[in-house]
Amino acid sequence: MKTGTITVHIADDHKILIDGIMAVLKTEKGINVVGYSLDGLSVLNWFDKNNAEILVLDIGMPKLDGIKVLRSLQTNGNLPKTIVLTSYNDVKLIKEVLKMGAKGFITKVSAGESIIEAIKTVHEGDMYFSGDIRNKIVNSFTGKKVSDEAYFNEYFGMLSDREYEILKLVAEEYSNKEIADTLHISSGTVETHKKNIMAKLGVKNAVGLAIYVVKHKLIE
Repeated sequence: MKTGTITVHIADDHKILIDGIMAVLKTEKGINVVGYSLDGLSVLNWFDKNNAEILVLDIGMPKLDGIKVLRSLQTNGNLPKTIVLTSYNDVKLIKEVLKMGAKGFITKVSAGESIIEAIKTVHEGDMYFSGDIRNKIVNSFTGKKVSDEAYFNEYFGMLSDREYEILKLVAEEYSNKEIADTLHISSGTVETHKKNIMAKLGVKNAVGLAIYVVKHKLIE
């Protein structure tokens, strides 16, 4: 094993995809693939006896799917920094795996161009989402595209689904009453949600929230 390199284990049920990722990673001197698995159970068995700093993990695998692999590794306390690799870009799935400790999420179609950056970013302690994933998630509740990855990484996973909806409407310059009418809730409930959003985002009032939204390019 090389010293001073990032060690990586790749888990996917298609060997041809593993070979492709390994070929890309071989072009990067600072990354060393130390193993691979073709099913979820093999991932757990491998990590019982070995270590890798980064796990590139497919969600849809035989014997044990990626969700169960994440849950088991997390429960056993030996979960490496994990980048989820998937054919899907479902927002609920992304939120679920992030709650289980995953640090990145990339689609298979973007893996070739983003895997090196993803590994380096996650290894340094930051979260990584490929561009198609980032746009999908932000677009799901704003209806708009954003390019500010720092903002995305900062707020993603912090807000509830209802808070996302309200933040979207705030960004669209809806008043409390308009938000309440749109979501069929009371104005008082809207105000409570806005206070929670401000607390999570570290702003002190509605003006600060508006500035935050503009500053981080939530809307175009």
